[in-house]
Amino acid sequence: MPKIVFLATDIALYGLIVAIAFYVWHALRTPTLRQTWRSVLHDRVAMAAAVVLIVFLVIAVLDSLHFRPLLPPAPGAAADAAPAYSTRTLSVLDWMLETPREAREKSYSIPLGTHGYAKESIVVDGKTIRDYPRLQFGGAHLKDTEAEWAGDVARRSAVGLLGGAVAVVVLWLAVAALRKRPRTSLASSLEAIWRQTTEVPWRSMLITASVLLLFAGWVAALWSAYHVLGTDQTGNDVLFQALKSIRTAVVIGSLATLATLPFAIVFGILAGYYKGRVDDAIQYLYTVLSSIPSVLLIAAFVLMIQVFVDKNPQMFETALQRADIRLFLLSAILGLTGWAALARLLRAETLKLSELDYVQAARAFGVSNANIMRRHILPNVTHVVLIVAVLDFSGLVLYEAVLSYVGVGVDPTTNSFGTMINSARTEMSRDPIVWWTLTAAFAFMVALVLSMQFFASAVNEAFDPRARAFRIRRPKPSSAQPAVQPAPAPAIASD
Repeated sequence: MPKIVFLATDIALYGLIVAIAFYVWHALRTPTLRQTWRSVLHDRVAMAAAVVLIVFLVIAVLDSLHFRPLLPPAPGAAADAAPAYSTRTLSVLDWMLETPREAREKSYSIPLGTHGYAKESIVVDGKTIRDYPRLQFGGAHLKDTEAEWAGDVARRSAVGLLGGAVAVVVLWLAVAALRKRPRTSLASSLEAIWRQTTEVPWRSMLITASVLLLFAGWVAALWSAYHVLGTDQTGNDVLFQALKSIRTAVVIGSLATLATLPFAIVFGILAGYYKGRVDDAIQYLYTVLSSIPSVLLIAAFVLMIQVFVDKNPQMFETALQRADIRLFLLSAILGLTGWAALARLLRAETLKLSELDYVQAARAFGVSNANIMRRHILPNVTHVVLIVAVLDFSGLVLYEAVLSYVGVGVDPTTNSFGTMINSARTEMSRDPIVWWTLTAAFAFMVALVLSMQFFASAVNEAFDPRARAFRIRRPKPSSAQPAVQPAPAPAIASD
């Protein structure tokens, strides 16, 4: 059996999933929260974006289940000898994608390519010539690449799309069967889904899932024989790096947001409730913090962390643990330096709530300040916390890309969108241009950030009455119920 490894970010991500599950359970038991989230479930764009976010989250979870493989026993070792484990830590995602992970080339290769991207000196029939070398893995099964490549790619693409189409049909039938009522047919359930007469916008969600399944089927059919998005300078598969970067983005966005909440909630509520000197001190604190350039402050903390890690190598068994602790501390630093904006919002909301009648009545009855803040203030600012937390996730993902681009982000050995973009900085100046690394990082990062923005917009409209008021429109009169014509003005009687 392999040795299970728990990294710091793994434990934090598991805790986040448990917290989300607990909040879902709490929302289902609370009528007001259930009604508010129901409006989010009715938003077609938000639910389509939720499907994409679930896929990203599943990939991040698979990449957070780490283990160290069991090594075979050494020759002549005793039967009762202690098992030996590899020094290399892998994840379930690494195990599932072993073929593209191990398919390393010498250097660059274009997407679906069979030859290297730069000419080399190779020996052909005893003569040394300058030509594009054949890849070791990409298209290695082809004998004549010029004659067989197009047909092989087309055949594999057709098989992959066909497999994806079968999965799409199974998915639609499964959803229709699960939501089918006892006395209705499967066809009527499918018709209701397609006509969007259900409460949940199943059609939008299923169309999004269908596109993802078709894309996954196409990639799976080609990935076993080609590098779908090419390789980088060190010959590693670019698509595999992009999938590995998803976990880094999810960890940064979620953990940094969670690290922001305690400081923002405590300081924001205290400043708005007590006012006076407490308010002045807290305002002075986050004003000073906001006046310092965040990039310089984060860079200073990251360099301090790097010095600590370099001076204490005995604390980490593997290089992955050393890189993971830097990722964990970077998330904490982003949270410690980014709570000022949310604290301002909570302070303003608390100033308003502390003057309401039920808070004044609680003070008159002798309720302690701590209980008033816990029972009356905090529950009524939760919607602000939720909205800002969802909105800040996208900004933190982009922030990590910027930090890694300037060299003060995650460890260079950690896959992230920022490191991919940083490596593409020199690739774009080549002739010819190596464009696929930047394109892959940009496409995956935009898909994650854009999906989160769409979902955050629906959450904002559901929990913020002011935002929801702008979306209210008068229903148009239907053909069955004609619009009521205004009554004619009464005639003025003449003398």
